[in-house]
Amino acid sequence: MDNTANNLKKSYASYLRLECGLSDNSIAGYCDDLDKLIKFIGEENLTAEKLEHADILQFLCTLRDIGIQPRSQARILSGIKSFYRYLTVEEYIKSDPTKNIDTPKIGRHLPEVLTLEEVDRLVGSFDLSLPEGRRNKAIIEVMYSCGLRVSELVNLKISDIYPKEEFIVIKGKGDKQRIVPISQSALKEISLYMHDRKQLNIKKGDEDTLFLNRRGGRLSRVMIFYIVKEQCAACNINKTISPHTLRHTFATHLLEGGANLRAIQQMLGHESITTTEIYVHLDKEYLRQEILLHHPRNIKH
Repeated sequence: MDNTANNLKKSYASYLRLECGLSDNSIAGYCDDLDKLIKFIGEENLTAEKLEHADILQFLCTLRDIGIQPRSQARILSGIKSFYRYLTVEEYIKSDPTKNIDTPKIGRHLPEVLTLEEVDRLVGSFDLSLPEGRRNKAIIEVMYSCGLRVSELVNLKISDIYPKEEFIVIKGKGDKQRIVPISQSALKEISLYMHDRKQLNIKKGDEDTLFLNRRGGRLSRVMIFYIVKEQCAACNINKTISPHTLRHTFATHLLEGGANLRAIQQMLGHESITTTEIYVHLDKEYLRQEILLHHPRNIKH
């Protein structure tokens, strides 16, 4: 935890005790929830004062990804909102990034997943006449093809891509490397995007970074959020969508296609198989078809 975050946490705890009159147990609970956010901030190289709306949404996606239940998510979000209200009142920040973020629905355990038809519609909806059209299409294709975290996508290097072998090397959480297969479709979109990338005035230090903004610098995580969100809205996909949705969709489609859970675990970079087991949530129609096709009582001899 950096000193700034630590000092803000101490100030917030004092506020809860002196201004709100909360008990030590209640303060400990609020601070415990805040620790989860601070850990996320550290892993993503962010700062508490500069967090944006999209960062909070990504934090909630991370909570879901590690298997925290909606009731606990709602409690954690309540604590985080309280913290940012405090920062706003005390004028540490000008705007509250938690504003207008809905509390997770209790009883809903699973994130949204796109259908294959929706993925195809999304990928095919970009206006390739726009300067960023080819880049954004490649971003979506790579995220769906490889199941990357947003931080892994924005840090993906050209030298990490092995087109002939059809895999990429990803540096995940804790600087742990893993090898992930990449589809021909994604490689094709990267190749087409590289023609546009060559026209950019690339900033020093980002020469090897794959996805760049118009100024030749590395894309931010927030920018990826808006690209996904706005494009889904443009092609009428009426679901609660974030970049993490493509990661969930990647894993779900692999599982539904018969992939081994251990293989999915390795490709996602999960340390524990229990984290990957969140994807064992095949929809009712898929389960119904599986029973009709494979259960002895339904097989016609």
